[in-house]
Amino acid sequence: MSRQVESQGPDMDRILHRETHSSRAVMATAAAVLVIGLAAYGLLEAAVHAIGQPAWLIEPQVAAERLVALPAGISPLLLGAIGGVLAMFGLVFFLTGVLPGRRARHLLRGGRNTAGPAVVVDDEVIASSLARRARLAANVTPEQVMVVVSQRQAEVNVRPTSGVPVDEAAVLAAVQSELDSMALDPAPEVRVKVAHSGVIGA
Repeated sequence: MSRQVESQGPDMDRILHRETHSSRAVMATAAAVLVIGLAAYGLLEAAVHAIGQPAWLIEPQVAAERLVALPAGISPLLLGAIGGVLAMFGLVFFLTGVLPGRRARHLLRGGRNTAGPAVVVDDEVIASSLARRARLAANVTPEQVMVVVSQRQAEVNVRPTSGVPVDEAAVLAAVQSELDSMALDPAPEVRVKVAHSGVIGA
């Protein structure tokens, strides 16, 4: 799938960033709801304690004493499980904030800093086009070529037909020519791998 983004003003970079990067609104909302919920519960327990009413779940002072006394009063297995779950959630939030969060899309260089439309292309479309060029250069069937495109790399895997050698350099040149004509941003590096074992030709 490819998309054209029409824009003449300074918001072009922001629009293209939104098209090529995943939104973090869901994780940010989840974190905000979690913090607000914990803060509201703490405030509720403090208010209930201040007016002399029994706690809803646990007295704030009792909860603090139990936290200080850890790991006493709880089995090591349960404590480890709780710690593992908290560490997993923390890692998810940390990675969401640190990693770039790019979508499986590339931008055509011709669309940036021009008055015309910017074109955003899915990596699956790019892989399909590269696979076709690699198949023609290797003279094999579509089932014998698999292409995986990431942000920085396009990996072409070819399984030759038994008894028919594949010119790896020719495949590399054909795929690189196709990529150069696309003028992708970022431009992935091409890697071609020809399997040692071939398939029986039909």
